[in-house]
Amino acid sequence: MLANKLIFSLKSAGLLSLGLGLLAAPAARAAVRLPRLVSDGMVLQRDQPLRLWGWAAPGEKVSVALLGKTYTATTGADGRWQVQLPAQKAGGPYELKIDATNHLVVRDVLVGDVWLCSGQSNMETPMSRVRDRYPQEVAQANNPRIRQFEVPMAYAFNGPRADVTGGSWVATTPESILKFSAVAYFFAKEIQAKYNVPVGIIKDAVGGSPAEAWLSADALKQFPTYEQQGAKYRDSALVAGTKQREGAAVADWYKRLHQADQGEQPGQPKWSAADYNASDWATMQVPGYWADRTPLGPVNGVLWFKKEVDVPASMVGQPARLELGTLIDADSTYINGKLVGTTGYQYPPRKYDFGPGVLKAGKNVITVRLISNGGRGGFTMGKEYRLVAGGQTIDLKGPWQYKLGGTMPPTPGTTTFQYQPGGLYNGMIAPVLPYAVKGVLWYQGESNAGHPQDYQALLTGLIQDWRTHAQRPALPFIYAQLPNFQAVKKEPSESGWAALRDAQRRTLAVPHTGMAVLLDVGEWNDIHPLDKLTVGHRLALAAEQVAYGDKQVVAAGPLFQSAQTTGNKITVTFSDPGSTLVAKGGGLLTGFAVAGADKKFVWAQARIEGNKVVVWSDQVAAPVAVRYAWADNPEGANLYNKAGLPTSTFRTDDF
Repeated sequence: MLANKLIFSLKSAGLLSLGLGLLAAPAARAAVRLPRLVSDGMVLQRDQPLRLWGWAAPGEKVSVALLGKTYTATTGADGRWQVQLPAQKAGGPYELKIDATNHLVVRDVLVGDVWLCSGQSNMETPMSRVRDRYPQEVAQANNPRIRQFEVPMAYAFNGPRADVTGGSWVATTPESILKFSAVAYFFAKEIQAKYNVPVGIIKDAVGGSPAEAWLSADALKQFPTYEQQGAKYRDSALVAGTKQREGAAVADWYKRLHQADQGEQPGQPKWSAADYNASDWATMQVPGYWADRTPLGPVNGVLWFKKEVDVPASMVGQPARLELGTLIDADSTYINGKLVGTTGYQYPPRKYDFGPGVLKAGKNVITVRLISNGGRGGFTMGKEYRLVAGGQTIDLKGPWQYKLGGTMPPTPGTTTFQYQPGGLYNGMIAPVLPYAVKGVLWYQGESNAGHPQDYQALLTGLIQDWRTHAQRPALPFIYAQLPNFQAVKKEPSESGWAALRDAQRRTLAVPHTGMAVLLDVGEWNDIHPLDKLTVGHRLALAAEQVAYGDKQVVAAGPLFQSAQTTGNKITVTFSDPGSTLVAKGGGLLTGFAVAGADKKFVWAQARIEGNKVVVWSDQVAAPVAVRYAWADNPEGANLYNKAGLPTSTFRTDDF
């Protein structure tokens, strides 16, 4: 995660230095101007009053015309104007006309449902990342009634911004869908099909962001530690100086790495060259981490890997792809001396497409220059490593040659400014909240799993904060619970991910909220699981109940309500079994653990009795607590309802 945060900081450093002080309204000129959200192709929220706003000269009269009716306003001393439109029925396309000293026309306006989709990378993940899993979905995407506005990443610490820094409304096509949030798209597709209205997605998410970055200054007052952490960044000179100093340190690290790398020394044969002789290199089994698979141990710096493969003539002369799972951390990858792909941090799947002319019949050499910034470098376990062309596949798992190019200390730490408390609220949420929406979709929590004890208060505070600033006290807030992740543990143990899931479950006490349980859609070796269709579907079910008032839909799996101990057994009652409890797949019910007064949990037996579950263990004569799915990756947790929806992680203790 350190390397990931470093890369996010580096990627954003140049962009984020722009306009940090531009917190005033973006128009001081006489000509009327509109926020970027109010633009061609926009989707307006149906069936609720609408605010439209903009900027012009103080005292300027502005008129807004929609569907044959005109609404007027006069710009205040701050240069801002606002009109209130009555609720509109779904429909369009329409034109919106604005007149002042100048004349503006906003074209192709639809009225339907708008969803603000926020959180971290699993909300941000675009369809391009999952296109191999959903090729037909991409190929057939051609729906002008589903549109996305992507808010560019921006942060600010000296108050809310008046407008987002860019973006435009984009309708769904096979080309444009690749930039849509995958979760939000699948959600929107289901909502659009069910209610037959246009759906607008406001993609407003930042990879790696913790919840506190999305809180306003008012909300942060509830959290003094976070408030103090964010306050220091109001000093723009400190921010600029920190960027300069840290950027220089990282640049120097890479300069020294390049100088130390024996594979790229001037005047010496390049290790990436097609004819380089690597016969004296050692071998390592791939996939795996070199700390485990080689005598090198957890060294950081740059390692080079090579593998010779015999390519049949039938694979030559046509487009091909090299798949290398995910690599930790950054790679440059060559085939026969030609660079076929490079990636700057660990999480993106390495799927390098290249054209004819790279592969040749017979011996081919794949070379990977792999940089480890800090931690354990290598090839992620459980992923695909293969060369594909002409419908044929060559498996690349197994022995690879390797050689250490150069050793370095871990990369110098950097401040990821977009993760600091309050910054993303000011830069990306405050400018959006005046825009009327149906509700919020939220997929976040991975970056708070290290301190889950704060999360229920943070998420509750965030919901109330956004509702207050949107002037919508009952704004529907639908969120995704963290999925299963990381290696399975054989015995019950503590888990930050489970504790955070439980905090998310408890947040359902806030009115007008809904949660999608995702314990069965994660991947143990990937924090960005590919199954975004199930996520979108379960979020849609929750939204149908909470936001659309559909009381007939089974929106979620069984939710823990209470537990009663009798003798050596604990009986667990669920508040919404949703068409009765089942053990998915049949067989024994698993995933439960119990503990006695010694607080030591052991796996328990469990059976369904009506809409309750009875739990016990012969090792615990007097149980005092029960837990379910209490693990980072609760493999085998199989309590569902007949609608096919899983039970959330829960615990009855506060150990």
